[in-house]
Amino acid sequence: MTLSASKRDRAGKGSARAARRAGLIPAVIYGDRKDPLSITLDANAFSKLISTPGIFSQLLNITVDGEKNNVLARDIQFHPVTDVPLHVDFLRISKGATIAVSVPVVFLNEEKSPGLKAGGVLNVVRYEVEVNCPATSIPENLEVDLEGTVVGDSIHISAVSLPEGVEPTITDRDFTIATIAAPTVAPAETETDDTDDAATEEGDEDTGADE
Repeated sequence: MTLSASKRDRAGKGSARAARRAGLIPAVIYGDRKDPLSITLDANAFSKLISTPGIFSQLLNITVDGEKNNVLARDIQFHPVTDVPLHVDFLRISKGATIAVSVPVVFLNEEKSPGLKAGGVLNVVRYEVEVNCPATSIPENLEVDLEGTVVGDSIHISAVSLPEGVEPTITDRDFTIATIAAPTVAPAETETDDTDDAATEEGDEDTGADE
C-alpha cells in the first residue's frame, strides 16, 4: 500500500500540534542505519488505512519528496478520549530484510469439526502468532483447519502450513494455538416433591396433636 507524505522541517510538540490543526498526522521514519525522517501524513488517508485489520503486519510504501520508503508501522499513539491518531512510528525495511511480525490466525471449516458440532467450544489460545519472515512476503494470516477435530483436541503450531520462508519466533516448543473444549452444561435444578413436603407437614401436625 502506498501513502504520500511531506517532510516536516521541525520536530517537537509545537510542530506536531500545528500539523494536527492542519488535518495532518505527525510521524517519523527510522531504522536501516539512516537518520530519522520527520514527516506528516494526511489524517483522512491514514485513518482509512488503520481501519483495516493487520495494520502492523502490512508493508507500506511511503513516498516523501519523490523518494520511496518501504516501512512497517511499529507504534501508533491515539488520543485517550477521541481515539484519533496523534503520532505514528514507522520502521524502514531494507531489501532482503527478515523481520519479526505478529500475524493473525484464522480458523477454517468449523462446520466440519465433529467436536464443535457436538457442542464443543473453540478455545483460542493465540489470536496472533509472531513469525520471522521476509519483509516483502509477510503473510496476511495463518490458516488453521478445524476439519475432523474432536473434543479434547489441541491444535499446535506444527499443524499449521506456513508459507515458504516463514517460521515462528518460538522454536523451543510446539506451542498450542487453540483447543476444542468440552461443552459447558449447567447443572439441573433439583425439583421439590410437593407431595413429600405435604406429608411431612401433616406428620408434624399429628405429632403436635398427640402431645
